[in-house]
Amino acid sequence: MIAALRAALVAVLAMTSTMAASETTYTILDFSDLDGWERDDHTAALRVFQNTCIDFDAPDWRAICAVAPTFGNPKKFFELLFRPVLIEDGKPMMFTGYFEPELSGSRIPTARYRWPVYAKPPEVRSGTKWFTRREIETTGAMVGRGLEIAWVDDPVELFFLQIQGSGRIRLPDGGAIRVGYGGANGHPYRSVGAELVRRGTYASHQVSAQVIQNWVKRNPVDGAELLRHNPSYVFFRRVDKVPSDKGPLGAMNRSITTMRTVAVDPAFTPLGAPVWIEKDGAQPLNRLMIAQDTGSAIKGAQRADIFFGTGDEAGRAAGRLRDPGRMIVLLPIQRAYALLPEAVM
Repeated sequence: MIAALRAALVAVLAMTSTMAASETTYTILDFSDLDGWERDDHTAALRVFQNTCIDFDAPDWRAICAVAPTFGNPKKFFELLFRPVLIEDGKPMMFTGYFEPELSGSRIPTARYRWPVYAKPPEVRSGTKWFTRREIETTGAMVGRGLEIAWVDDPVELFFLQIQGSGRIRLPDGGAIRVGYGGANGHPYRSVGAELVRRGTYASHQVSAQVIQNWVKRNPVDGAELLRHNPSYVFFRRVDKVPSDKGPLGAMNRSITTMRTVAVDPAFTPLGAPVWIEKDGAQPLNRLMIAQDTGSAIKGAQRADIFFGTGDEAGRAAGRLRDPGRMIVLLPIQRAYALLPEAVM
């Protein structure tokens, strides 16, 4: 079966056009070059890989997914069928973290629950610009249209819910509404943390999600203006089919997994691909994860966002993360070698 699989891989020579940028470099490594590879839990990584590999369309990926359940040794599965590829675009590596927020909310507006979580208006189209965040919040463009999914009690947490792209809204009766990304207004994301640094309010190493939240809450008027520095506005949809014990839906419309899912730029890393993480910093992390998500701020070959889970503790951990390192993508063998210049091959 392995010989047949490799024969199928050899037949697939073309990479997607999104990974063909001329300024991008590709370096094929050995698994022995991956720091900590021998010590990782490859069984856990394979389980997460199988959650989304069933959605692959390309023949080589589908062949690999088909034989995944037959391997008794998950580590050998990755070593026999993949090659580690370091993809670089000249920009430094940056790891950040994200999480699934939990907000307090209500199905109806009250004196406490005043800030609406909106579904996407039908006239909003992908790839086109609609009203900015400022215009949505100050002109009443959404009022009276029945697009409210719920109301929450904190505008800052709502802002960060939009940045994360999904979350849970806890209701007064103990129930919850889970929401996922439903679209956006088409304007580019602008970092409010970078804006605070530009103003001289904080140094870059001081900025985190918690610091931003605290500053906005201490300065409600100026804080509202700071949040409007980001013209991007995210709309949501209810996600009722995901069990409470599963993670939120990622970009592949499958539940993502705490500390095994990473958000990437799909222009460089195929969604669903295994990626080896070597995160430096105060708490180094070397782990095999799966590229199952994307993010509006995740741009570049060496840019990744690690999913930390659900709730406040996960949010604090994710908010502190801003570390260098490197990310190596595991690609099917022939797909990896097809990236190299002909002179090298």
